Amino acid sequence: MTIAIIGMGNMGAGIARLLASKGVKVAIGSRDPAKAAKLAEEIGAGAEGGGITAAAKLADVVILAVPYTAAAETIREANGFAGKVLVDISNPITPDYKALTVGHSTSAAEEIQKLAPQAKVVKAFNTIFAQLLPAESRKGRSVQVFVAGDDEAAKKVVSDIVTKGDFEPVESGPLSNARYLEPVGEINIHFGFFLGWGTSAAPAWIKA
Repeated sequence: MTIAIIGMGNMGAGIARLLASKGVKVAIGSRDPAKAAKLAEEIGAGAEGGGITAAAKLADVVILAVPYTAAAETIREANGFAGKVLVDISNPITPDYKALTVGHSTSAAEEIQKLAPQAKVVKAFNTIFAQLLPAESRKGRSVQVFVAGDDEAAKKVVSDIVTKGDFEPVESGPLSNARYLEPVGEINIHFGFFLGWGTSAAPAWIKA
């Protein structure tokens, strides 16, 4: 299976490196195809890089690793990612990182589903800092990734990807539960950047 990663920020590049290191074939998509190709060459392991639409065509699963503010334009450029499992990792945060711009009655993930109605949107990875993506940064501890979506088969595919990356997938219910996961992502940003925990912070749900 080929997984497309759209976006080359810390999260996008980190997920691409992680999955490639686990033997997953990755295709990196960017508005700068040359830059994507260069990153793919650096990663090696059969990674490919190019434009957004080209990368998406190679894959059944697309990880949308762009800021929420760039999601609509990216989805339009890729013709809605029709027929794809589309993993939204975003948190709809304000420029100062201190608040959310969407919430209560909807979520970034639900809005992305509206923009890409022929894709199967799954929320995941929004509570993980990029610094925790390398496997060596998590040695000796289990780090959870919350997985929410309305399509059970799509959630299973994403949970398998989470497991492949040596994270612990946590079944988190329907896509509407992203309304609660995104605030968890925001409070983790506060712990990490404003309360002194650093980027090794990550939330965990414990069964007592």
